[in-house]
Amino acid sequence: MTMEYFVNCNTAPLAPYTSPLDRLQIQHLYRRAGFGASVQNINQVTGQSADQLVDSIIDQARNLPPIPAPEWATWNRDNYPADNDQANAVIRLQIDTLALDYIRELQTNTLRDRLSFFWSNHFVTELDVYDSPAFLYEYVNCLQRNALGNFKTFVHEIGLTNAMLFYLDGAFNNGRNPNENYARELFELFTLGEGNGYTEEDVVETSKALSGYTERGEVRWTPVLFDVTAFDSGPKTILGQTGNWGYDDVIDILFQERPQEVARFICQRLYEFFVHPDSSDTAGNAQAIISGMAATFVSNDFELAPVLSQLFKSQHFYDDNAIGVIIKSPFDIYLNFINETGFNASETNLSFTRESSRLLGQELFDPIDVAGWQRNRSWINTNFMIGRWLTSEVLIQGYFQENPEQFRTLAMEVVGAANSNTSNPETVVRALVDKFLPKGLLTEQEFENAMSVFKIEDVPGNYYGPDYVDGGLSLWMLAVSMEVPQQVFLLLLHLIRQPEFQLK
Repeated sequence: MTMEYFVNCNTAPLAPYTSPLDRLQIQHLYRRAGFGASVQNINQVTGQSADQLVDSIIDQARNLPPIPAPEWATWNRDNYPADNDQANAVIRLQIDTLALDYIRELQTNTLRDRLSFFWSNHFVTELDVYDSPAFLYEYVNCLQRNALGNFKTFVHEIGLTNAMLFYLDGAFNNGRNPNENYARELFELFTLGEGNGYTEEDVVETSKALSGYTERGEVRWTPVLFDVTAFDSGPKTILGQTGNWGYDDVIDILFQERPQEVARFICQRLYEFFVHPDSSDTAGNAQAIISGMAATFVSNDFELAPVLSQLFKSQHFYDDNAIGVIIKSPFDIYLNFINETGFNASETNLSFTRESSRLLGQELFDPIDVAGWQRNRSWINTNFMIGRWLTSEVLIQGYFQENPEQFRTLAMEVVGAANSNTSNPETVVRALVDKFLPKGLLTEQEFENAMSVFKIEDVPGNYYGPDYVDGGLSLWMLAVSMEVPQQVFLLLLHLIRQPEFQLK
């Protein structure tokens, strides 16, 4: 995989893309704004305008309800068995159930949960720290409800979730002895960026204003409440404003005094996630796009939907230099494959996705530290690459054992109705390559290698059609030949090991 892939050469503007979207562009949109889409879903929307399609994706995302509250959503330790082993078994089951529900949301809900997952790596908490199923549900609920809403509201709400209060020590922030952890990350990681528009004194003063949320109850996992006696009620100067500030004031002052800094920082994060990991190209093209997004963000009072709408409708987003330049995360690897094949997204396969992603460094609800997963190149090293190949092979082999014929069906769908019984293997291979690799294979030799994998020895060369081989007998036919499922299976095993498959 050449490093040239990861140099941002995109000079296209933020102006709207007005031509009808082709299949390649739509697959690109669904890989970035969700976790891929089936042939049928792609076919349904091919030819739509970006304006039309993006509006429908955003409307769907905004109207989706969050995961319903489970019966244990408000449980504390007293609701569990007294015996620790028994309690731990119940806790694990609850977390596993919620994790499976959430992965199902990732798999089915495109933009809403692509975003909720993105925000889980921005407003980071680690389940290992707070360890409460109820607090985890509250946190996930907050991510889902605010994923495409108002960012200022989001910042306000996330800081008062119990997961965050325990993770960054807000629950121990007594005004008489302030804890600076949350105040620091609020500025550094969540809203402004490191060293951007705030001072060390701002951190100290903000920690005093955020104090008081220390009433933790006698029973473990009791929700944190505000204790006025633990609040620093003295005057504080934050970002140049002096007063007896509390939690709400901090959020108001931050967005009043540093709107441009907040907007630019968040829009850069969104750009690097959805468009290209390199936002510092020497020509400054990416920064120009980010500036335009930031202006939209501020003018819309920090509503996220207008910013993402502008981005996903832009010439910049659909430029060829934006396609296939982001390395798939582990969750991308498996969920994209499941969605793009249309194969069964069973509980077993989704659980496999979770466990395999964990092995590859992306543990659900447990990013590596407060800065989150660094994505892109961090997903690729020798061990992880082998792990990506082997786990993908296990997934594909499982599907083949379950039902080989679904591989034939996939190929027929991919080539389209007109070619559903073609006798030309190149037609099939090219269509499958174009479906699963964002820009196809880089060289003709790589394509010939793929052809060689597909054309197994069990099928004599002259069995293919005359449009492929001189004198071809057309005895091999996609819709009926018994060898087809195995051929498609072997081709997919080959493609998942290609560098191009690792990109989206």
